[in-house]
Amino acid sequence: MSALDRVDLELLAALADDPRTTIVALAEGLGLSRNTIQARMARLEQTGVFLSYERSFSPEVLGFPLQAFVSIGLRQVDLPRIINELSRIPEVVQAHGLSGTIDILARVACRDARHLFDTDARILSIEGVERTETSLAMGEVIPFRVAGLIGLARRES
Repeated sequence: MSALDRVDLELLAALADDPRTTIVALAEGLGLSRNTIQARMARLEQTGVFLSYERSFSPEVLGFPLQAFVSIGLRQVDLPRIINELSRIPEVVQAHGLSGTIDILARVACRDARHLFDTDARILSIEGVERTETSLAMGEVIPFRVAGLIGLARRES
């Protein structure tokens, strides 16, 4: 990934402030042409700056109010296959590979405790998964955010 310059950081800051803003509004706000903004956005997209264009919303509105984190220990040799199998479990809404005693931390969304129990059992039944530990999410206290990091990068550039 190439280094971000001042204009890139200003563009990202504007998008962090208002993710639904238009190209025209970005151009006006940053004092740049629409073509410049579009070219910058295309380059940022091609270099992997944007993680997703998927709209985020609560699993609760779909009937899955119970969220939990499942810590998964596994045989490392089976990691690619296990990740593939985890990705086919619809209740697994996110997963991260970790260093340390936990190999994967999966975030799951379920209807109720029984559904969580069954989901955990499906994860544990994947060949190569050696253990799981499940922790209920009591509530999100700090949502995913990058505005602070953009501010740090702007001060350092």
